[in-house]
Amino acid sequence: MGLESRRRYRWTRGRVTDYWDEVFTPDGMAGNAALDDQSAFIASLGSSRSPRMRDVLGTIQADQDRIIRAGSRGALVVDGGPGTGKTVVALHRTAYLLYSDPRLSHRNNHRRSDVLFVGPHQPYLAYVADVLPSLGEEGVQTCTLRDLVPEGAAAAVERDPEVTRLKSSVEMVKAIERGVRFYEEPPAEGMEVETPYADIWLGSDDWAEAFDAAEPGTPHNEARDDVWDALLAILADKLEEHDVPEGLRRRSLSQSAELQSAFNRAWPLLDYAALVADLWRVPAYLQLCAPHLLDGERAMLRRENPEAWTTADLPLLDAARLRLGDPEASMRRRRRAATLAAERELMDRVVDDLIAADDSENLEMYMLRGDDMRDKLVDEDAVEPVDPDVLAGPFAHIVVDEAQELTDAEWRMLLLRCPSKSFTVVGDRAQARHGFTESWNERLHRVDMDNVALAGLSINYRTPEEVMVEAEPVIRAALPDANVPTSVRSSGIPVVHGAEQDLDAILDTWLEANSEGTACVISQPALDLDIQRDRVSRLTPELAKGLEFDLVVLIDPDGFGTGVEGAVDRYVAMTRATQELAILTSAP
Repeated sequence: MGLESRRRYRWTRGRVTDYWDEVFTPDGMAGNAALDDQSAFIASLGSSRSPRMRDVLGTIQADQDRIIRAGSRGALVVDGGPGTGKTVVALHRTAYLLYSDPRLSHRNNHRRSDVLFVGPHQPYLAYVADVLPSLGEEGVQTCTLRDLVPEGAAAAVERDPEVTRLKSSVEMVKAIERGVRFYEEPPAEGMEVETPYADIWLGSDDWAEAFDAAEPGTPHNEARDDVWDALLAILADKLEEHDVPEGLRRRSLSQSAELQSAFNRAWPLLDYAALVADLWRVPAYLQLCAPHLLDGERAMLRRENPEAWTTADLPLLDAARLRLGDPEASMRRRRRAATLAAERELMDRVVDDLIAADDSENLEMYMLRGDDMRDKLVDEDAVEPVDPDVLAGPFAHIVVDEAQELTDAEWRMLLLRCPSKSFTVVGDRAQARHGFTESWNERLHRVDMDNVALAGLSINYRTPEEVMVEAEPVIRAALPDANVPTSVRSSGIPVVHGAEQDLDAILDTWLEANSEGTACVISQPALDLDIQRDRVSRLTPELAKGLEFDLVVLIDPDGFGTGVEGAVDRYVAMTRATQELAILTSAP
């Protein structure tokens, strides 16, 4: 409506107890006396941090609230620099959508929702763990990308950037589909199937017809039952011509060891990890599945130990796992069906005994003969249930924090779990460790997200002005157009510069002066530091992303690396501070 700012008042028992200004344009910041530490709201932003993020519903601002209440159709990108409240917005938006959008309501009263919240690492998930429950939402599934695949916990970081580039493309994810299709080609030659009644010819066209019985989208291993049943039906029809009784046809065919062996070769059970390992083990298989690769690129991907998984393998393992399905699903279905059949047989005998003993005038026990009543008497809950993979989806909405780090292949992991393509994408292009030269629209369109809206946050509520004055040149040196937010408050504490040997004194002084709050020492893992103190953590720059601490101490930030990655790590580490920042250089 053209407003530059709006003054908000808070009152208690008829008296104004606080006021501050919300700004709507960059010009609205100029000369605004209400945006200072005299405001209880602004002061609350600088209060001591705890090991868990708190619910900040009482301090949500207009720019944040507008994003929280946006609709869930398509992908909403929330782009903002450090301290702008992106994570707060993402968490409160999750709770709001669960409350307001009927598509995202809890399913079957089991407190499982249709929303997945994806964070960058486990320390981050631990930090935000209390927010959604405090807002009344306990059913949201939270995870990191590593959690989506069983191999994720032990996967090493891929150190070769060229290997990461090759494995992170959408084309390589498509190679998994080609690899599975290789095992779904019907045999080109027929065979004679011997039965006690007649020898039946199983031709290549019969194989093709049976293979077509697999429903599109059914995982490979779970489609085996459909293909096998279709194969038996085709052969049973041929046995009919030999006047074989209907009840004996399928039984004799299903007991044919020769037919079972041929079927196992034609449509084998596949292990997803073995399939991906074969890509790095068998050059001819990789060439078949990934014809877009050059000879040198295929040689680069070959590994002596193909199952020494790295983070770059995880999207491919995930695609193979979802495409193949559970190899034991068929066995479990058959076991469940056999158990239910036994339950029904037992119940039939019980009903017969009850009817035989019924001497009532109306013979009420005969009601138990009905199929509906018999099914109700069978306790299906007593049968061993199949444990669903709760992270496999599908989900109606997915929230992704620190989304600037995701590769195309990692985006595919999430898109496979959200057919509606309804996403909240939270990130900052200036915090992408490996660079982010394109726009959000370009990045998301490339991975097949078409309906994309962009919302920006530009006011830094967390990081004091003293810290941002030193952090801004660090990132602009590498990324001149970085979206650096404007701080709304000052801590009055200058940034400390010193040497590594000052670390103990800085921590001890801070702990003595502050009975609450948290501190963090951010350094590379190679440094040998002893910081055994309560309320003090030690993290690498990568694991500090998304977190915040009252005091942050950087050890040898010049050693974080060079280029964009090094600049981003220094910028991210510096902006974790909500009160004080100390930058210490290592001894020569």
